[in-house]
Amino acid sequence: MPSFEFQCSPEVLIGAGRLDDLRSLPAQFSARRILLVSDPGITACGLTAKAFDLLTEAADDCHIFDQVEENPTASNVGVGADFAHQCGSIDLIVGLGGGSAMDCAKGINFIYTNGGSMENYSGINRASQPMLPAIGIPTTAGTGSEAQSFAVIAQDETHRKMACGDRKAKFATVILDPLLAPSAPREVVAATGLDAMAHAVESYVSTRRNPVSQMFAAEAWRLLNGSYETVLAGSEDSQPWLAMLTGAHFAGVAIEHSMLGAAHACANPLSARFKVSHGAAVGLMLPAVMRFNEVEMLREYEKLGGGTEDMIERLAVVRSTAGLPQQLREIAVPEEVLPDLAADAAEQWTARFNPRPLGLTDFLELYRAAF
Repeated sequence: MPSFEFQCSPEVLIGAGRLDDLRSLPAQFSARRILLVSDPGITACGLTAKAFDLLTEAADDCHIFDQVEENPTASNVGVGADFAHQCGSIDLIVGLGGGSAMDCAKGINFIYTNGGSMENYSGINRASQPMLPAIGIPTTAGTGSEAQSFAVIAQDETHRKMACGDRKAKFATVILDPLLAPSAPREVVAATGLDAMAHAVESYVSTRRNPVSQMFAAEAWRLLNGSYETVLAGSEDSQPWLAMLTGAHFAGVAIEHSMLGAAHACANPLSARFKVSHGAAVGLMLPAVMRFNEVEMLREYEKLGGGTEDMIERLAVVRSTAGLPQQLREIAVPEEVLPDLAADAAEQWTARFNPRPLGLTDFLELYRAAF
């Protein structure tokens, strides 16, 4: 067994109705003034108001910032941090929503407590001052951001995603309540679920993998693979939704300890240039990356999901069932931009953890294979 390190996850409260724990959780942090971070979609379906009502039972003051954008930018986080300062002395942050809300909540924590802008925190452990305790409540089974110490924030001008990581930014408590997840639109369930499956696959074989990360990734794949179609069909049974939320969280734990790979590096330029959802982009690129990695990772793919081709076939079924694209040409990506996409992908931070090293030519071939 190789030498490795791992840090236990935060307190995780799992089960139907656990959102009600917001009545008592602020007391654990002696919190009296709370910032609730959400997005317009979560507000529109009534979940923001529900969380707000629960929090106001436990605290003197609660403020809502619900202007989180999809794939939040540094300026979007800055607006949230300015709002937090206007609220007075915030002592607890609650992130409610998908990965964008989770990342924005962590980003606000960086700037509110340490000042500056998100560009100052791109990298690892660049916050010199303590940060506020925070609670993460995902409403989608996807990013696993609630399990991670990184906030992924886009630069405004370039749309390049910055990974801003610090253990102080990690949520102290996470709530996984399956009664929240069915509120997400079907297209969101489809894309985020596929993203979570890709997290399990990439973290399982990354260069930083270890026995703990692989244990979480394998269980994530099992839970997600067994529940995806059921929740996509709109099941009212809380158990498959709970399996998806737990699987996505476990995949997030795996990422925290092992990082990702080339599929995510290839997906980010697609999302930035062509506005395709992150999950759809990752799912589209993953088969080409798996075939590229198979030279060195055949045994690992066999242990995870029965082998490279079996897993690729399964992912194709998932994309078809969800109505997600199978090839780049389906999302109107011109063939002549593939070299530009390859150049962008080669600069993405996740590429460095791919189990098989890639150069610019390799990225171009991945895009051509997916075209």
